Amino acid sequence: MSATIRKVFAVDIHSEGIEAYKAWHRAGGPPQAVTDSIRADDIRDLEIWLVGDRMMLIMEQGPNFDPATKAQRDTNNPDVQAWDALMRTFQKPLPFGPEGSTWLEMARIYSLSEQP
Repeated sequence: MSATIRKVFAVDIHSEGIEAYKAWHRAGGPPQAVTDSIRADDIRDLEIWLVGDRMMLIMEQGPNFDPATKAQRDTNNPDVQAWDALMRTFQKPLPFGPEGSTWLEMARIYSLSEQP
């Protein structure tokens, strides 16, 4: 099996939308076209975690993942665009992020596997 790369992202969520956001992300909740789009770009696994009003997205990318290609495909996919627009209504940008941003990539600062 090819090596994967793990990326972690964060965004806040409007507290009044948490239950709806969770419902949209239940098994079978996202439109199939969105799930297919994720898988087609060699994203091997994707999880969203929640604590309070902060969410973390953990993404395992395969070796064929290319963020520029994914962005272009997503821009040209009306189902993905509609999903993104809906999800943005729940998401609250992090206060230190650029204008208009949602999920911000986090920097890994520790790994147990690198310890002696």
